[in-house]
Amino acid sequence: MRYLRYQVFQSLKAPFAEFSRRSRMKKFCQKMAPHEGAKVLDLGGTAAIWAFVDTPLNIKILNLPGSPMNKPPSVAHHNIEFVVGDATDLKEFEDGEFDIVFSNSVIEHVGGRGKQLAFAEEVKRLAPAYWVQTPSIWFPIEAHSGMPFWFFYPRAVRNWFMARWSQKLPAWTEMVRQTRVLKHIALRFLFHDGHIDREWSFLMVKSYIAYKPRPQWRGDLRRRQSAA
Repeated sequence: MRYLRYQVFQSLKAPFAEFSRRSRMKKFCQKMAPHEGAKVLDLGGTAAIWAFVDTPLNIKILNLPGSPMNKPPSVAHHNIEFVVGDATDLKEFEDGEFDIVFSNSVIEHVGGRGKQLAFAEEVKRLAPAYWVQTPSIWFPIEAHSGMPFWFFYPRAVRNWFMARWSQKLPAWTEMVRQTRVLKHIALRFLFHDGHIDREWSFLMVKSYIAYKPRPQWRGDLRRRQSAA
């Protein structure tokens, strides 16, 4: 019963998370308009989210060692390769090696401001187009802890909660402890050459997306829309 709140939060979160991912990937297709066979580097992601993209893509999914790597049958139309690496230091890849770098709720987990800056620089180095999503600090229910207005509690209060959680949920608690959510102004600073979009839920900003499509892809999309 002590961790009933956690269990309830996770069970309630699942359907909302799937709806959010479906909606987000629809927007990704609309704004980025990736062509068939485009080379995508997904930093810290999973194969499942690509089931919501119909256009066949060549996708590398990069995670830290030990992360689960499975390709669900629902994404069989994509060519997916799983690789291991550090998203803040990707010297194994050349400049502009990919068409798009994609990241969904990862930048807040890479570390402090220096690591986030390194992450952003790698995103911009590796492709001319990018899509980086991160939760909003202002949304009432914090996406990782499930606590209302979590980042506005005094540090001592947050530490008290995490000390209790860590007794039964150490890995999850450490993830919450290490999360560094970005504000809108910080995301704009890191991705000043792109656009910042807002995702809304219940009339509130749920997350931010820094994105930069390739200009010719936007032109192709406009022409297709005009011809439709």
